[in-house]
Order: sequence, then C-alpha cells, then structure tokens
Amino acid sequence: MLHTPHAPTPRPRARSRRRLRAAALLASAVSVCLVAASAPPAPLGVGDRLFPQLGNPGYDVTAYDLAFTYSGDNSKPLKAVTTIDARTTADLDRINLDFAHGTVDSVEVDGEPAGFAGAGEDLVVTPEDELEAGERMRITVRHSSDPVYPEDRQGGWVRTADGLAMANQADVAHLVFPCNDHPSDKARFTFRITAPDGLTAVANGLPTGVVRSGGSTTWTYRTAHPMATELAQVSIGRSTVLHRAGPHGLPVRDVVPTEHRAALEPWLAKTPGQIAWMEEKAGPYPFETYGLLMADATTGFELETQTLSLFERELFTEPAYPKWYVESLMVHELAHQWFGNSVSPATWSDLWLNEGHATWYEALYAEETADKPLAARMKAAYGASDRWRTAGGAPAAPKPPKNGSKIGIFRSNVYDGAALVLYALRQEIGRTAFARVERAWVARNQDGTGTTAGFVRLASEISGRDLDGFFRAWLYGEKTPPMPGHPDWKQNPAEKARGE
Repeated sequence: MLHTPHAPTPRPRARSRRRLRAAALLASAVSVCLVAASAPPAPLGVGDRLFPQLGNPGYDVTAYDLAFTYSGDNSKPLKAVTTIDARTTADLDRINLDFAHGTVDSVEVDGEPAGFAGAGEDLVVTPEDELEAGERMRITVRHSSDPVYPEDRQGGWVRTADGLAMANQADVAHLVFPCNDHPSDKARFTFRITAPDGLTAVANGLPTGVVRSGGSTTWTYRTAHPMATELAQVSIGRSTVLHRAGPHGLPVRDVVPTEHRAALEPWLAKTPGQIAWMEEKAGPYPFETYGLLMADATTGFELETQTLSLFERELFTEPAYPKWYVESLMVHELAHQWFGNSVSPATWSDLWLNEGHATWYEALYAEETADKPLAARMKAAYGASDRWRTAGGAPAAPKPPKNGSKIGIFRSNVYDGAALVLYALRQEIGRTAFARVERAWVARNQDGTGTTAGFVRLASEISGRDLDGFFRAWLYGEKTPPMPGHPDWKQNPAEKARGE
C-alpha cells in the first residue's frame, strides 16, 4: 500500500463566531447539508473577459501544499491531498474552488469537517462557521486526480511514455487539483509526490527532502517565489536529473528520459549561455532555479512551467528541425520566466505581454546568433497582421476561445502579432528607451501581475511621451497601423503566414 502524505496540522485560531464543539459533528454535517439544499451552490468567477468562470472572489491564496500518490500506472487516478492557505477578503459563508475532474472524499476548513458540492466546474465548500473578512483559513481537500480525460476536455496531466507531466495553461489546472485557477491569484507551492521506487519525481522549485519507505519514495519540492496555478509542473517517470551551474551560480537542473540522456546533453549545455543572454536584455533571472523537462509525449506545444519548462523530447532528437530554430524555441520558453511567470498577466486579455515578449526574444536571439534578421520576420508578420486581427482579435483584445478549441486564445495575433507591437514601439521610441522599458517592466512587477494599461504608462513615462494613442491603435485597432520607419510595409492578404 502506497503511503499518502498527510496534510499539515491545522493552526488553531480564534474566531468571533467560532462554536467549538467536540461532539455532534454528524448533526452539524446534516445541518450544513440542509442549508446547502435551501440555497443551491453556484459556480463563480473573477469576471475574466475570456474565461468568466475561472478564479473565485472573496479570498486570496497564499500557499498550496499538493500531495500526490502515483501507483505507477498513468491510466489510473492518483490519490491526492490539496491544502490551501488563504486570507479572506470578504465575509464568506461558502468558499468556491475551481475543481472539475476528480472525486472528492472529504473537505475540512481549519481542521473541521465542511460540506461540499459540485457546481459547474467549481467545488463549493460550506464551512461550519461563516468566515469574516481578513481571517486566515486553511482548506484541506482529499480527492483523486485523474490523468485520463474526455476527448473534448484535454489538459492538466500529460501522459508520457513512462509516466506523467503537467500542462495546465490556460484554464485546466483545476482538472488536476482544487485551486483558485486564475493568474491574478499567485501563491507559493509545496509538492509532495510519492511514487514507486525506480521512478523519479520532480516539480517546480527546489528539492527539500526525499523519504524512502516500503518500496516507494516521497519527493518534496518548494517554490521560493509565488506562482500562478497554470504554471505548476510535476514530472514522474524513468528520468535522470542533470545538474549544472548557470550565471552567478544559479542551479540549473534538467529532467530527461534516462535512455535519451546522451543525445539531449548537447542541447542542455546551451541553457546557461541563454540565461546570460536574457539577463543582458531583461535583468537578473527572477527565480531560484531553471531547467528543461524533456517529456516523451506528443503535445504539439512547449510550455513555460515556472523554473522547469516543458518540451517535447522529439523536438531535440528529430533531425528535421534546424538547430537555430530549436535554440530559438528554448529561448522563447526561457524568456517567459521573466515575461509571463515572474510578471504574470492580471487578466487573460493581457496574454500579449507574455507571448509577444517571448516571441520577441525568440526572434532577437535568432537574429543575434543565427543571422536571421528580425526586420525580415517582422515585415512578414506585418503583412499578415490584418488577417490575424480578423481571425483572433487585436493583440490586447483577443477573441474568446471556442468551446473545445485546442488552441484557445493562443493564436498568431498574440505571438508574432504582439511581437510586432514591440517592434513598432522600439521604432517609435528608440532602442535605448525600449531597453529601459523592458528591464523596468520586470523589475517593478517582479513576483506580481502586469496589465496592458500598466505597460502603456511605463513606456510613456520612460520615453517622456504620451503613447496612449500609439498603443490604442496597435493593441486594439481592427487594422494594423503604419509601421514607424517602414512606410513601404504593406499587408499581404493573399499570403499565408506562420501560425495561420
């Protein structure tokens, strides 16, 4: 029998309306059920324009403790305990969590049994006593975490050839664990992963302990910085963890399928130099570690999970991909550690700040290291920009994702289309001011969130110009404005460009 780590012991605290009762727990549970029956639980959200039901009002999460027990079979649910520490921001008689793909066995609030029910993609928790604004609370949910999904609701766990990994962007972390699944509510994470001996478990952050007992091993990892739920990563498989030093002694660790270790090493050796290159552009690396997770899986994407970016292993072992192209994709996910991870989007409409910047540095790296001119790529993007805006919306006003769409909001308008906005900004204010904007954006918003309006204010401040009109046209216009410095650039309506 595999050992399931226990959740931390709840902290005692006083509550003005707390009724400490040693008995009658059954009667209390019945009472909670009756109250719930009189007012049916309903799904909530924080009102995100693109994902209205994501996140929940009334509280701010400070920490997650996620414990997973893996049987060794990636087609079977994992046993899990999710512990959430949070502070209430309003009086609450119910607490909505995002959770939509698993069986809940029990819920406690501050160590006391709580009622719970599903509503849409929410788990609605009814504590024994109402919570007042400003209180700290601890929610413990014992549940399953299922890595098998219906065809029309993919995401969360990724089943690899030898185990599991995670891909939670943008709206599927709550298929894996109960959470406040919106990037505006970042928190620190602790992971406790129990797996059969012979497998290796790795997660975001740095390791804090390994305990072996009865044929299984429990691995513990902890993040030193707050993280959005969509960036959580857990890898379980027959993996080797490789270590090397990055700039300033930064611990760089990579997770690779053991059998492919030798073939992948030449690629992994490039990471320290790429980090140094990014530091020249955007400032000091913002986290405690970095590395690549090479998964034996076909996903169709790479993902910037915090401190441990997810890549398809075949990207590096398939000879059809040019060397410069693979390296530029490595830099794309690395750049996200600054743009998207350290500074997360306050809403999903701010996604262009993530993907536009990552695409910008991907293209700039290709120009500086592989003689692939940035201007040529931006000219091609300009030619397709109107079509991208028609199909997906303007960069800062993307169209909502269609139900069941695998690409969702991740369209060309927020990749090369948004990088084009940054190119136009550099053309408009000059390279020196642009470089200052980039570094200041990360420095001022580190470990927090950023908004489009905040980026516009910063660029105006540093350039000494009112850029509201410039950005309004470039970020929200149905048509692409003329490119500063390139009056000859035109739209190419008949051509197909990358990502269409």
